[in-house]
Amino acid sequence: MSPDNDNLPPLMSPKEAAAITSLSRTLLSMLADAGEFPKPVQLTLRRTAYVRQEVISWVDQRIAARAAA
Repeated sequence: MSPDNDNLPPLMSPKEAAAITSLSRTLLSMLADAGEFPKPVQLTLRRTAYVRQEVISWVDQRIAARAAA
């Protein structure tokens, strides 16, 4: 999975990360806490974001693992 537009911002909201992975925001948070998904960046006390390239790489790894199996 490669981005179609190189002009995308380097960070994405939890909602966008959930849409890209097709997993819920709650599950992404649980996976990140367990070390199985990239940890979000704390922007403010109540706002977090995921590094876009880390999320895309995570998805790419899952696709590659499927192809290898």
